[in-house]
Amino acid sequence: MTTTPVAVKFPVPDLRRLPEVTSQLAATAETYDRTAAFPAAGIQAAYDAGLLTATVGSQYGGPGLGISDTARIFAALGEGDPSTALIVAMTLNVHNMQGRRPHWPDRLYSEVLARSAVGPALLNHARVEPDLGSPARGGLPATTARRTADGWAISGAKRFVTGSEGLAWYLVWATTDEPEPRVGTFAVPGDAPGIEITRRWDHLGLRASGSHDIAFHDVEIPADSIINVAAQGPAAEQDNRAGALLHLPLAALYLGVARAAQQYFHRFAHERVPANLGHPVARTERFRQAAGEIQLLLDSADQLIHGGAQRADLGDPTYAPEQALAAKILATRHATAAVQTALRLLGNPGLTRDNPLERHFRDIQCAPVHAPQEDTALLVIGTSALRAWAQAQEPA
Repeated sequence: MTTTPVAVKFPVPDLRRLPEVTSQLAATAETYDRTAAFPAAGIQAAYDAGLLTATVGSQYGGPGLGISDTARIFAALGEGDPSTALIVAMTLNVHNMQGRRPHWPDRLYSEVLARSAVGPALLNHARVEPDLGSPARGGLPATTARRTADGWAISGAKRFVTGSEGLAWYLVWATTDEPEPRVGTFAVPGDAPGIEITRRWDHLGLRASGSHDIAFHDVEIPADSIINVAAQGPAAEQDNRAGALLHLPLAALYLGVARAAQQYFHRFAHERVPANLGHPVARTERFRQAAGEIQLLLDSADQLIHGGAQRADLGDPTYAPEQALAAKILATRHATAAVQTALRLLGNPGLTRDNPLERHFRDIQCAPVHAPQEDTALLVIGTSALRAWAQAQEPA
């Protein structure tokens, strides 16, 4: 795949201003959570701050930010509004992968960049299917790409397509109808005829992420809309090790949710003055001890995510994909436990719909469900550990 120069220059985002973006997203997060509407204001705020193109590769005129800076962005957006953050994350991950290993057709990626220069151009993969479930557990898609005179026609059903209502392109995982079928990713324009958004997303958390089910009814696309393709077999299935580093920023997104919960917990502790106590609960041993537990959990999660991201950016050969997967697991556990600890201290007030902590608690429940889920990641980690031990026993 060659890299064709493009006449686009994207701004380098000033990450010192991330707290401003966090505040912008936080101002509308409750409204979007209640209405489950597409978070257009948050997406625009991220775009205006240069965050939506932050991982466009330098060879394409972009900032080419690495894993560490991407994790900082995801954490800031997640603290403000995780629904917006997840939609942005999907787009940034696509640009990140293209910058690291160009694999898009030049004409198609140039079109993506041109649209990104004038406004938000959201991208996301459509991989999960009703019958197959997550491809992280193996298997091949039932969605088909049928040859036509001018290109391909895509038909099939996908689930949990985050940002579906605002995507410029769906990156659809499908099987070709060729005599020897192949499996690949096909770029489908978001406004193409034949796309049906079923709007079934009615979730506990991340309600504004628009992760609806999508049906493709003979959606026609040009012949050069294949992003990658492989013969059926193990090579066509999802490699959970290959994309392990990108799970660090995704874990940072939920660390942002937990930090937002921590901020509310601190405010509550200082403002709550029970009549029988006569001073803020922040002075009590119970709240101070809980605050220490929350700080411990989140600081350790921070080290796992951002420390690992820095090692990845430096090209540390000792930082293996299994370590990134392990960091994701532990950081997610810690972030979830921190929010639960805060909720337990507040009691009934923390479960009230007008309390921000109730929303943070719901949103953090989505952290463990991202593929590869914990059992799949542990299988990769354990298999590697057992293999390494066996190899170490072999005679030199």
